[in-house]
Amino acid sequence: MEAGVDDFLAQATPEAKLARIRREQEGGHLVAMTGDGTNDAPALAQADVGVAMNTGTQAAREAGNMVDLDSNPTKLIEVVEIGKQLLVTRGAMTTFSVANDVAKYFAIIPAMLMGTFPAIAPLNIMKLRSPESAIISAVIFNALIIVALIPLALKGIRLRGLTAQALLVRNATIYGLGGLVAPFLGIKAIDWLLGLLPWR
Repeated sequence: MEAGVDDFLAQATPEAKLARIRREQEGGHLVAMTGDGTNDAPALAQADVGVAMNTGTQAAREAGNMVDLDSNPTKLIEVVEIGKQLLVTRGAMTTFSVANDVAKYFAIIPAMLMGTFPAIAPLNIMKLRSPESAIISAVIFNALIIVALIPLALKGIRLRGLTAQALLVRNATIYGLGGLVAPFLGIKAIDWLLGLLPWR
């Protein structure tokens, strides 16, 4: 069976492994390393993706980015795919979170400050009822959005064979715009529902 290996370095010392990885990285390559021994630890730490075997030494497990619980190096391609998916999911969640926070502050800060500074009342574009309802609405929205994002975080974002550039544009569009729009819709809806409750 052909593995697609063009070159290999047999009986390598820890220094030789480390030098080879650095040379490949200096050439602009992303380097993955798999290992299980203390002698692999420096190379695992230097590699862009370091996969340590679960049955390996503590030093190797601590040096790697990931630990293969099955200790099966033939799964390296699968592990790299999972790593890519985790990275893309984390990027999408971060994009959503940053956009969400920016929009949230633009939505609630004018409503919170309009009692103290009446001149900024026109900036309350969402027409939130009061500083109290703005804060309560934002807190409830935060709790709901965390629960709503748990399935996405657990399932991950599918890669669908897109290039890195296409994936970046798609995620920035979907999760960036979603993060900007969701607080305005969610906080306004919660504020409206709070308005239906009898306040004393």
